[in-house]
Amino acid sequence: MLLHSLFIFACSMALALGASLQQVPNFGSNPSNIRMYIYVPDRVAANPAVIVALHPCGGTASQWYSGTSLPSYADQNGFILIYPETPNMSNCWDVNNAASLTHRGGGDALGIVNMVTYTLQKYTANPARVFVMGFSSGGMMTNVLAGSYPDVFAAGSANSGTAFACFAGSASATPAGPNQTCAQGQIQHSSTEWGSFVRNSYPGYAGRRPRMLIWHGLDDTLVRPECAKQALAQWGDVLGVSFNRNVAGVPSSQFTQMVYGDGSQLQGFFAQGVGHAPMADVGLMLKFFGI
Repeated sequence: MLLHSLFIFACSMALALGASLQQVPNFGSNPSNIRMYIYVPDRVAANPAVIVALHPCGGTASQWYSGTSLPSYADQNGFILIYPETPNMSNCWDVNNAASLTHRGGGDALGIVNMVTYTLQKYTANPARVFVMGFSSGGMMTNVLAGSYPDVFAAGSANSGTAFACFAGSASATPAGPNQTCAQGQIQHSSTEWGSFVRNSYPGYAGRRPRMLIWHGLDDTLVRPECAKQALAQWGDVLGVSFNRNVAGVPSSQFTQMVYGDGSQLQGFFAQGVGHAPMADVGLMLKFFGI
C-alpha cells in the first residue's frame, strides 16, 4: 500500500513539473499580427529576469525554443523566456520599416515590447532585467529592439545580424529580397552616423543604453562579417566606448573576442571557419546579462 501511494505521488509530481512552451493569444496591442509564445519554468525566481529569444528567417518559436540550451538554463535559474514568432515576410522580422525603427512607432518591435509588458505584469518580473537575443533575422531584430527601446532592454546579444537601420527603407529584409546591400556589408557610414540612427529613433531619450554582445562567423556569405563590424561601430558610438583589445580563444579556440572599454558594455566575437550559423555561447551570454 505504501509503495502504491508513493507511486501515485511520484506520478502526480511528474505531471506537476511539466513546464513547456505555451502560446499566449492576447498580450496587448499587436500591430503586425505576430505571435507570442512563453516558457515559464516550474520554479520561477522571485522577481525573475526575462529574455526575449528571436528566431531566424524561416524559423518558428518552437524551432528556436529547441535550438538553444536557454530553456535548461531557465530551469536552473528561474528566468522566463519569451519566444515571439512572425508569420510575415517569409518568417523574417520587420527590421526595414520606419515603424519598428521608431520608439512606440508600431511594427514587430512594438508587438514584442507589448509581450514584455504582459510578462512583467503577469509574473511580477523585474523590469530592470529584460534582455533580448537572436540569430540572423533575430539578431537584426535584437539590434532594432535595443535601439528603439533602450527603456525596455538592459542588454542584447545579436548573432549574425546587422546594425540598427541597416535595412531601413528596403522593400523587405529577407534573403530573397532584391536589395542585399545591407546584408552584404556594402552600406558605409561613419560610427557617428551609425550611432545617430539609434539616437534618432527615440529623440530626447537620455537614459541608459543596452549593453551589447555581437557575434559573427568570418565565413558568413549570407550576412557578411562587415555587418558585425558596423554594429560594433554603432554601439561603440552609442555607448561611448572604444575598441580596447583582442583576446584570442574566448569563448573557444575558433573565436577572437573584441573588447570595447572594460568589456562591461560592449564585446564582439568573430569565429574562424564558421559561416551563417547560431554560435552564441549561452553561458557567456547569461554571465554578461548578469544572470
